[in-house]
Amino acid sequence: MPIERWREGESLRLFAVAGEHSGDRLGGKLLAVLRARLGDQLIVGGVGGEDMLAQGLAPVFPLGDVAVMGLGDVVKRLPLIVRRLYQTVAAARRFAPHAVLIIDSPDFTHPIARRIRRQQPDTPIIDYVSPSVWAWRPSRARKMAAYVDHLLALLPFEPAVHARLGGPPTTYVGHPIVERLAWIRALDTDELARRLGLAPNRPVVVLLPGSRRGVVGRMLPDIAATVRLLANRTPAPQFIMPTLEERRAELAGATASWPSPPHLVTGEADKFTAFRLARAALAASGTVTLELAAAGAPMVVAYRIGPVAIQFFRFTTAPSIVLANLVLGRNAFPEYLEAAVSPPVLATRVSELLDDTPARAAQLQALSEIPGKLAPPASSPSETGAGIVLGAARRGRSPAA
Repeated sequence: MPIERWREGESLRLFAVAGEHSGDRLGGKLLAVLRARLGDQLIVGGVGGEDMLAQGLAPVFPLGDVAVMGLGDVVKRLPLIVRRLYQTVAAARRFAPHAVLIIDSPDFTHPIARRIRRQQPDTPIIDYVSPSVWAWRPSRARKMAAYVDHLLALLPFEPAVHARLGGPPTTYVGHPIVERLAWIRALDTDELARRLGLAPNRPVVVLLPGSRRGVVGRMLPDIAATVRLLANRTPAPQFIMPTLEERRAELAGATASWPSPPHLVTGEADKFTAFRLARAALAASGTVTLELAAAGAPMVVAYRIGPVAIQFFRFTTAPSIVLANLVLGRNAFPEYLEAAVSPPVLATRVSELLDDTPARAAQLQALSEIPGKLAPPASSPSETGAGIVLGAARRGRSPAA
């Protein structure tokens, strides 16, 4: 049976699906905007975590059932994940939403969207966060156009990419990091420096081996070797390594024998404060490069992909693996991938950023440009995204579209 289009003044039924905690945070912010606009007239079902539950989401099952990290965890829990996928599709059919919102985690959310499209072809589907079609598997963009009616992009170059590749209509809503710029700039760096006992006459280097256990395991030996080389520098740097609380003990043991063991910090406030204290950062690639850019921290990026993923990475079409470079439109931040990861080279590049060198000046100029590149077209990414969701629910969708 066709679903009636949503009308102003009536209750909006939205089915929202996040596959991991980062998506839950994005979804929670967008739902908060919708809740502020619609109040009790917003009825939300689907899959999400604490942030989406706080905005009234009625969950089909706990997010922890599918929010797994690493190939090993996925394989072990694959039967449960598949059951939850089909359970979500069935719940969406019963919910009869005016619109469906899928959030990131394409390996989980896109199979759900495809099945909802077949079963409820008149229901508009909005996708929040584009898969990296600009890096590899560009054919995904055209395939998405069959089951995604509108894509909310976090990176400013993604609308043009999808237009070129035949993807769905795409709007750049702004990266969520821009919503935190004022908070980042207001953090008290003196308090953290005192708490860690940092010497004011020695530069701070932030070390970021990654968040996933596999990436950390591959990157930590190279970072350790780089630290040993930098420790011979005068003045010797001080090191800070932000991490997750559950990884603190493991990393403390792994770094205890280093000539200058890093200070381990946890929590968002200490992480971004460390970024602001940093004279330079040595980071694994990922969203963290945009976080460093938001904090104004010069960086060197290194990444070991792993034996399985490297087979797919050979087909990448992106000019850089560093999101900060892609947003900027030029490779301002040096990056080293796989065989090019060399501790002597990394130590040299980091060392160049600790002094007042042309390399440091060039990075500071690049860093000053990135907030403007990421500026949202409206007051916030969540405001823009909420408007698009409401518009899609209001217009509905023709099954022949």
